[in-house]
Amino acid sequence: MIIPWTDQLREYLVIRAAARRRQAFVIALAVLGSASLAACTAGPGSASGRPSSAAASADPADRPDLRRFYGQKLAWHACGAYRCAELTVPMDYAHPADGKTFVLPVAKAGTASAGKRIGSLLYNPGGPGERGVQALKDGLADTLGRGVRERFDIVSFDPRGVGESKPALTCLTGEEADGESPASAEAPLYPRTDAERADALAGARATADACRKASGPLLPHVGTEDAARDLDVLRAALGDRKLTYVGWSYGTSLGTSYAEQFPRRVRAMVLDGAVDPSLDWRQRMLGQATGFRDAVADYAESCAAAVGDGCPGSTPGEIRALIDRLLERTQREPLTVDGSEDGLDAAGVVSALSLSMYTPESQWEVLSEALREAEGGDGTKLAALAWGEEDGTDGEESEDEAHAESDPGGDSGTTVPEDNSDAALIAVNCLDVPHPRDDRAYWDALAPADKAAGVYGTSGLTGELVCKDWPAGTQRPHRVDAPGVPPVLVVGTAGDPATPYDEAVSLARQFPGGMLLSFRAAGHTGYGRNACVDRNVETYLVSLTKVRPGTTCAP
Repeated sequence: MIIPWTDQLREYLVIRAAARRRQAFVIALAVLGSASLAACTAGPGSASGRPSSAAASADPADRPDLRRFYGQKLAWHACGAYRCAELTVPMDYAHPADGKTFVLPVAKAGTASAGKRIGSLLYNPGGPGERGVQALKDGLADTLGRGVRERFDIVSFDPRGVGESKPALTCLTGEEADGESPASAEAPLYPRTDAERADALAGARATADACRKASGPLLPHVGTEDAARDLDVLRAALGDRKLTYVGWSYGTSLGTSYAEQFPRRVRAMVLDGAVDPSLDWRQRMLGQATGFRDAVADYAESCAAAVGDGCPGSTPGEIRALIDRLLERTQREPLTVDGSEDGLDAAGVVSALSLSMYTPESQWEVLSEALREAEGGDGTKLAALAWGEEDGTDGEESEDEAHAESDPGGDSGTTVPEDNSDAALIAVNCLDVPHPRDDRAYWDALAPADKAAGVYGTSGLTGELVCKDWPAGTQRPHRVDAPGVPPVLVVGTAGDPATPYDEAVSLARQFPGGMLLSFRAAGHTGYGRNACVDRNVETYLVSLTKVRPGTTCAP
């Protein structure tokens, strides 16, 4: 299938984001031996669970202790085809004068035409943990419509603790600079015995302890609420009176938090692949697990139409049976993988299946070939999907990720990989979303998770254990509170496994005047994948034209 360049690049970015999410939990949960479903979860709020409208209406730029941050001018310099700068923000907005800061990299594609420029369009590509600067350098600006590029300079940044932020998050100590996870006993997808559950808890605790050891002082300050405050400082530094913003996946959480804190600073906001802030940890996990289960079922049903003779079975029943056999087989013994002593276990099979649901138009053919070879005993291609190696980068990204250097802002002996999205995903998710401290809450949820979503539910539930012993944040599940915000556009993809469509429906209803644009397709997010979605989004961004209720796009 020949894919237009802009769609191909957007798919590459989505696949890479999915791979990063898997890599995050490879580090965090390898000791558990269970798979993590790709996660895009976060939930802004205040200590009481809801932002204060009074606080949101106040202009933080008027605070004397924040004026030096809001008044800074960006010193742009050439960085390849783009312009780059650095933004300084306080580490702790409650004590901005204590001298502790994050320095965030910013990049800009100055695409606006003379005389047509509206301002800057800021975006976040997802995660949490995705590097906005790298996404821009990878060509994300080119995937946006010409009408948008003519009217806006396209800008992004690495959020606090992410990528080339200084300081940056890490869960690695010096001896782990090669990025390998600690060795561990394999655990089943559904830990039933006391011994299996004890191993799972010990592994989660070890991960949390490692992150605290390497990044402890940063952990309370990397949540979405603070990242949204940084976004407002960046808006001011760019000279924009109001914010024009696009957020994909986790980027919807960042946008929602901004809208709650600065509702009257919003010009236009597109939230694609929505995260509903009113859901608790268990609801989020079950919704996403069910989404992946349904997406894999859709793959079995639709494979013939999408892949043709390349399907690993001649009927949906044969494909389902093959997947079941692989899961059963790999729970007994891992598949052989070239270059790996450990092979691919059942957790890896679940991960490969889940990650292949992000962009079916480019991934299902690769998955089909991998499943056929796995049936024959060779798990190499399936492992490449599970480990994020089939992302179209021809090895370039893996070379970058292999590089690690000392963290100048961290504790002695810590190491920050060039791509630290693993640590960022864990840190932001665990800080943003409250989790139970009592392990019984997790075990009580295992059977319902199994009933709702099978192995996708039980592995997703076990993946949540890493947050059990994490430093507590102040956010609580809540409905959006953003009085005075202009109409926000929420894009929901009907078959989205990672951010289920129901969450988009809910989020659009929570915003005053919120608009829902539906995309009737499989895969994660819609903007950049469909001409109808693109047209509606870009008309809104440029002209602030409202999307009519019930507007639906299809492939």
